[in-house]
Amino acid sequence: MRRLRARRWLLLVLAGLALGASPAGASRFWRGDQGGAGHYREVPPADAAANEAGPRYRGEDGPPVQLRLVDRGSHHEVRAGNRLPGPVEVVLRLREGENVTSAPAMPVRTVVPAHAEAVVARLYASDPRHGGSFDVVLEQMPGDPRARPLDYEYRLPFEHPRVRVDQGFGGSFSHADAQNRYAVDFAMPEGTPVLAAREGVVMQVESDHAGTGLDRGRYGGRANYVRILHADGSMALYAHLKADGVLVRVGQRVRQGQRIALSGNTGFSTAPHLHFAVQVNRGMRLESVPFRMFAGPSELRFARDADSDGH
Repeated sequence: MRRLRARRWLLLVLAGLALGASPAGASRFWRGDQGGAGHYREVPPADAAANEAGPRYRGEDGPPVQLRLVDRGSHHEVRAGNRLPGPVEVVLRLREGENVTSAPAMPVRTVVPAHAEAVVARLYASDPRHGGSFDVVLEQMPGDPRARPLDYEYRLPFEHPRVRVDQGFGGSFSHADAQNRYAVDFAMPEGTPVLAAREGVVMQVESDHAGTGLDRGRYGGRANYVRILHADGSMALYAHLKADGVLVRVGQRVRQGQRIALSGNTGFSTAPHLHFAVQVNRGMRLESVPFRMFAGPSELRFARDADSDGH
């Protein structure tokens, strides 16, 4: 069974600022009053320390985009720093606020370029004579919604004398949603070398998951994968890889045909396979798009709703 959903990472800014595509912990700032002016600090008051439990995120490196609060005297800047080698779209929302005004008004949507930091909003006290508080949430999604994928001849992402497709475009079992509608599931033995179907830059990897099963709650978000960003802004997803089977690093430029991983059977799956899709950001949501793929000189045809009893 092959369904892979990208997640929206939530960054919470509690009683000040809190922050949060799956990756380090949240930063929080508590506000108090000093001489009538708002003041933020990273050390919580005694009552907050006992009652506030921070959000948890899988992995140790934190989400791709981190929030940072900068005191400019008259206001505070909410800055978003993108650690990925590709663009990330973000939406900043004010969930709760007291005596606070945002410029521009929230929600604010913007794209943070690769390895860059951007000012998403500026927060002002509505009445500077009094203290206040705010709670903001940051959503993020890899890719730039302005990207327009070009026609490209993708190569088969593995070397094999035979090609077996367990589920093609529009497979009714798990390829009916937007992220997977144009995905292809290639059946192959575990440990088969996975090759880059197109040149690009490694944007995200996950390789520390093990185990597989049909319990979606347990295994649905535990598939190892490599995401590669292409020159036209589209992104190839190679998923359900072997534990510790990723052979490339984030930020590495790979050529077409280069080994990038070993196939596996991790996450929500029933048999060894490679899940391949080309995706674009369509405005805080990922959608798969049709693609042309070749095995040598022959173009492959992926029938819709093919063998939907596959994995």
